[in-house]
Amino acid sequence: MAETHVLFVEDDDVIREATQLALERDGFAVTAMPDGLSGLEAFRADRPDIALLDVMLPGMDGVSLCRRIRDESTVPVIMLSARADSIDVVLGLEAGADDYVTKPFDGSVLVARIRAVLRRFGHAGGPAAGDGGRDDAPEGPVLVFGDLEVDTEGMEVRKNGSPVGLTPTEMRLLLEFSSAPGTVLSRDKLLERVWDYGWGGDTRVVDVHVQRLRTKIGQDRIETVRGFGYKLKA
Repeated sequence: MAETHVLFVEDDDVIREATQLALERDGFAVTAMPDGLSGLEAFRADRPDIALLDVMLPGMDGVSLCRRIRDESTVPVIMLSARADSIDVVLGLEAGADDYVTKPFDGSVLVARIRAVLRRFGHAGGPAAGDGGRDDAPEGPVLVFGDLEVDTEGMEVRKNGSPVGLTPTEMRLLLEFSSAPGTVLSRDKLLERVWDYGWGGDTRVVDVHVQRLRTKIGQDRIETVRGFGYKLKA
């Protein structure tokens, strides 16, 4: 089996070298870059399987680099932020990142988050996209919700007949909502099913992805149920 190729962009020499060694010990192939511009060049040259981007980078910051990567690819992106309460976390998610890890981080935690992201990107459709194929899921490969069509086999979405481009994370999120239209799904449940979190996670990840999904399929398609979560309007 080919090694998973990780692009790691971090300007701190000590963190970059130590993390690269730790990832390589866990079987990853790592390309490590010290700034955003060289990171973008490496991304375009190597087309890695996943990108780890520090928020604070010289030349081109991590949020801008994430946007450039997202313009060209749906490759999974994890942001690395020094502060959990930083606005940069939200900015990174809004730029297209799929998850984030707070520094300083434990190497085993980082590896677990990487593997969780790769699992859901490697199984973006079918039963693995939800919780193993629930019996209450709507029947048929194409689900229709007004002007929205969700092809659960072809992994395609159309709005008013036109294709909608979703990242794998956004697609998994929509599949969860589509499997139970009208049912309120809590943020914790979405973290568990979509992000593969078997532990408590930051619900901002859910909120930002829901907002990103709304901009693509319609702001009124996913309803906020205050104090409980979200639901797809049937």
